[in-house]
Amino acid sequence: MSQTLFYCRGCEGVITEEADAVFLWHEPGSSGPGRDVYAHREHVHQVKEDETAIRLLARIVVKRLISPDAEWRKTL
Repeated sequence: MSQTLFYCRGCEGVITEEADAVFLWHEPGSSGPGRDVYAHREHVHQVKEDETAIRLLARIVVKRLISPDAEWRKTL
């Protein structure tokens, strides 16, 4: 039976001890199930979450708010 390999997002190295792997989050895949993100216990503080989704959502919200036909303008 094969052993699952974990890669550290902090140092980009292989995590050899499964007990040392800390689950951080799940990254969805565009054409598959995605993957789980792990880090060594001592590297967890070095890892920053990807903020791309937050920036995209903020742009969408701002665009809707400043739109001339926004729903909130109809209530004024």
